[in-house]
Amino acid sequence: MNREAYEAVIGLEVHTHLLTRSKLFCGCSTTFGAGPNENVCPVCMGMPGVLPVMNRRVVELAIRTGLAAHCAIAPYSIFDRKSYFYPDLPKGYQISQYETPICKGGYIDLPATENGEPRRIGLTRIHIEEDAGKNIHGENASLVDFNRSGVPLIEIVSEPDLRSAEDAGAYLRQLRAILRYVDASDGKMEEGSFRCDCNVSIRKRGAKEYGVRTEIKNLNSFRFVEDAIDYEVGRQIAIVESGGKVAQETHLWDPARKETRPMRSKEYANDYRYFPEPDLPPLIVPAEMVEQVRASMPELPADRKARYVRELGLTDYEAGVLIADRDVADYFEATLPGLKNRKSAANWVMTEVLRVARDSGKSFVEAVPAAAEVGALLRMVEEQKISLNAAKTAFTAMVKSGKGAAATIAELGLAQVSDESAIAAACDKILAAEPDKVAEYRAGRDKLFGFFVGAVMKAMGGKANPKVINDILRAKLAG
Repeated sequence: MNREAYEAVIGLEVHTHLLTRSKLFCGCSTTFGAGPNENVCPVCMGMPGVLPVMNRRVVELAIRTGLAAHCAIAPYSIFDRKSYFYPDLPKGYQISQYETPICKGGYIDLPATENGEPRRIGLTRIHIEEDAGKNIHGENASLVDFNRSGVPLIEIVSEPDLRSAEDAGAYLRQLRAILRYVDASDGKMEEGSFRCDCNVSIRKRGAKEYGVRTEIKNLNSFRFVEDAIDYEVGRQIAIVESGGKVAQETHLWDPARKETRPMRSKEYANDYRYFPEPDLPPLIVPAEMVEQVRASMPELPADRKARYVRELGLTDYEAGVLIADRDVADYFEATLPGLKNRKSAANWVMTEVLRVARDSGKSFVEAVPAAAEVGALLRMVEEQKISLNAAKTAFTAMVKSGKGAAATIAELGLAQVSDESAIAAACDKILAAEPDKVAEYRAGRDKLFGFFVGAVMKAMGGKANPKVINDILRAKLAG
């Protein structure tokens, strides 16, 4: 198979739950994890005679997302009925937007390539719609939980500008970060609040025409998206090279077998029999509302990254790691007050703090000590009150106990000794015990200096100030 002769053409449709307390058209709770069919009412169950009532907060969050993604906000849009017949869709149709979405155009910028080339992925639209329920299949029956029915979604549709599985993963990570920064979505893929459909086709390199595409439905992890696209590109190339034709189908990803499987032939827009929703008036978004939302927008990931590089002296890579998650970036900034070395704080968060969060199995906020206490710990290192190794020991203890930096240092006896007379006495003792090595050092064997430092540090239980040890030893060995 000659993959290099072909180019992948990829477009993504991302469905993300919005952070609202109530559903799109009724007052039922959107809280995840309730018992089956607890968060339901006649409206979201599609009972005859009920009428939808628009949730204003949904419109605000859609506008926030559109502004963050550089979209044009439509002053006038309408809702449509999208008809299809699945057990998890009680009305027999989904209320969505089709011809007139609330957000049009826009783009997402990906991190530059190694060659410094910018990558801009165009957006077609962002529109509002309601989610369906959830089918639960057992051995003897299939059940339906309607808790998710009517939960507000936005669908973010990209242009077919992506060319690799890796780029698709980078796009999704960037989009998820933006949604979390503007408080539009929690982006919890494991809870289904951020999921993706992939449209994948191939063409010969240099060709302009698009190939026949396959849609891969409901992927809920970055790894699944990347693996599914990579597999599908290979599958389509194999079909074409063997003389076959790719069928326009909808596939599901099987993560156990690491392959896509046909689900049904691909639907077209007219299959859904779209028509304007008669129970909802047009959605009018005044310019004043858009400006109010714009004024409340937080600093976006790209702007924060640029500030870290410009003002804090971080590398592009360091800034990229820190801003990828808003909680991590907020935490990092909360460690900085009173610190001179911002880079050491960045390194600490990127290594020690993220390691603890990754290994804990908890959310970032739940897993790590308070940022102010980590900042206090790093200030003690700067002020030479504790060594770096002592700080790491204290940090591990703080994670387990939840205690503050000062209390932990005192409890573990990790305070650094800077008393010059005590350190000088320890140096004299070590030098007196090693006259041969002292003679060798003075004869030009400079590498022995590290031996003397280590011996003094060991004699003082690892608590002596390394700088003071170095200064005193150099003076004594020069004599």
